[in-house]
Amino acid sequence: MSDFSEELIRSKTEDDQEESCVLSGTGMYFPWLQKHIDTVETGGKKEKDFAQTTSACLNRIQEALLKHQWPQAAGYMHSYFQILEDSDSHKRQAAPEISLQHALYLLHHGMLEDANRNLSRAETWRYGEKSSSQEVLINLIQAYKGLLQYYTWSKKKMELSNLDEDDYAYNTASQTMLNHSWKTSVNLGALIQTPGVWDPFVKSYVEMLEFYGDQDGAREVLTNYAYDEKFPSNPNAHVYLYNFLKREKAPREKLISVLKILYQIVPSHKLMLEFHRLLRKSEKKDHHKLGLEVLFGVLDFAGCTKNITAWKYLAKYLRQTLMGNHLPWVQEEWNSRKTWWPSFHFSSFWAKSDWKEDKALACEKALVAGILLGKGCRYFRYICKQDHQVLRKKIRRIRKSVKKHSIVNPGL
Repeated sequence: MSDFSEELIRSKTEDDQEESCVLSGTGMYFPWLQKHIDTVETGGKKEKDFAQTTSACLNRIQEALLKHQWPQAAGYMHSYFQILEDSDSHKRQAAPEISLQHALYLLHHGMLEDANRNLSRAETWRYGEKSSSQEVLINLIQAYKGLLQYYTWSKKKMELSNLDEDDYAYNTASQTMLNHSWKTSVNLGALIQTPGVWDPFVKSYVEMLEFYGDQDGAREVLTNYAYDEKFPSNPNAHVYLYNFLKREKAPREKLISVLKILYQIVPSHKLMLEFHRLLRKSEKKDHHKLGLEVLFGVLDFAGCTKNITAWKYLAKYLRQTLMGNHLPWVQEEWNSRKTWWPSFHFSSFWAKSDWKEDKALACEKALVAGILLGKGCRYFRYICKQDHQVLRKKIRRIRKSVKKHSIVNPGL
């Protein structure tokens, strides 16, 4: 080994008690790269020395980058590539990964031109036979180049919106956009066909397809991303497809079918209230029943307990459901919640807290509490005892509504 390699390994040993995966102040975390180096099979002393040297050098590059120690990072980077050039080991195949890591750091800090140069270098690195993992890595590198090209395209798109179509500058900007969109589509196309979660790449690609009128192409990309079983379950894939179909003014049934899958994955998603509205407007009885289930599902989550829109919808829909003689629907949803919703939503503590912070929310919750738990509910009783000049009539209406619709005891 060279003196440099020995020094790296020695300094690495001294730092063994430190974590090998570094978390930066900006939240960047790179465990996968070290894992790749560590898990590569080695054979013989020379291979072991190479692994130790590259691993130590890689750690030094990471540490220097994350501490903004640019001269040290540059020095270690130069040494890293020199080691790769001088060695005859097949582990040189790991070289694109460090360039990608460096490029991601540069992207994170807005150094776009430097990032593009790094990506270009990583893209053209070749050593030995290309493995399937290397193929995915190269596709990922090309996709990040595509994102940079998309960024340029997006800026030109904004410029174009401020130009007159008869202006020479308009034609120039339009041609530049077209060139960048072609490069971007080439770079992004291969990656998004590979199973994985590629949200920013898919969104960028679809935006360009839509801009140039390729609705069929955009729909195909989004449909495959959402429904192809080879891809991991991804709520955003269904959100992107839904928003696209909504822009296309797709039939309500189609929109419902997309959001139904999203509901199964993330029942507390912000689109669930929109899903409820679509179900409520449907002519199918099973959709009306699902509409009630969706509202209860949203309010099962702690992050939604203060969502006044959800409570308004539930208060209104409970009354509609009961007036439509569908008491079993309400009982079905309530039976699985009656042991924990009272303390979760309708305790004396929450009554006082809600009334103090948001009286409108407290009134909606009081109506729901009264319908589900009856006049003895602490939350309902506390709100109804409040003497508030502006809300006095509203509280009287709540009392009457609970008297009429409560599933516990119809009389007050």
